[in-house]
Amino acid sequence: MAKEAEKPKESKDAEKKSKIADNVVFVGRKPTMSYVLAVITQFSGGLKEVHIKARGRSISRAVDVSEIVRNRFLGDVKIKGIETGTEEMVVEDGNKINVSTIDVILVK
Repeated sequence: MAKEAEKPKESKDAEKKSKIADNVVFVGRKPTMSYVLAVITQFSGGLKEVHIKARGRSISRAVDVSEIVRNRFLGDVKIKGIETGTEEMVVEDGNKINVSTIDVILVK
């Protein structure tokens, strides 16, 4: 009898992160329509709530994504809330800087 290979067990932290990230779209440097497609895909998959998150210079792109989704593609999507904040980051030279964050919550 061949012994079955054991599957690596995911830690509880990794499991929580995967559950949290299911309805989150992180906005970065890609073209805006890439993120619009990601949000539409999330809603098409049956989700009722999607978070659009961004930091720093990508905040304006996140706002654009939410407005394009609402006004051009999914008219029944509403903004549930907008959360802003600040994260402290350590840059390469060891200095700490503050970076603004945004979380736009869309619901269907």
